[in-house]
Amino acid sequence: MDMEGPMYNPEQMSDEQQDQLLFMMLIQQHQQIAMMGMGKVKNLATDKIERDLKSAKFAIDTLLMLQKFTEGNLPKELKNYLNETLNNLRLNYADESDKVEDTSSEQQESTTGSDASSDDSGENEKEKE
Repeated sequence: MDMEGPMYNPEQMSDEQQDQLLFMMLIQQHQQIAMMGMGKVKNLATDKIERDLKSAKFAIDTLLMLQKFTEGNLPKELKNYLNETLNNLRLNYADESDKVEDTSSEQQESTTGSDASSDDSGENEKEKE
């Protein structure tokens, strides 16, 4: 879809062109939600980088559902746009998920020694009862 010229003027757009533009905007909205959830862009409401991988996954899953339910009904340009967006989001999500796993592994390794002492104190408290 050509995004320049009359495409942005609803009065000069056909119904099909308007629908395609609205569909692209829907994809972009979910892409933005996913990118915010992955901490890739600022949350516009708080003006801070925040991470919420659950909301990112939900946005990606929503786009996957759209892809599934629109299969065979999209013009080639929209199909390609949706596919490229999903591929980009999946790669970014995998990268962010790996970072979370690496961080939690490091935290577990650094607290392994202190876990043993806290377990002992917990057992001592049970013995006192």
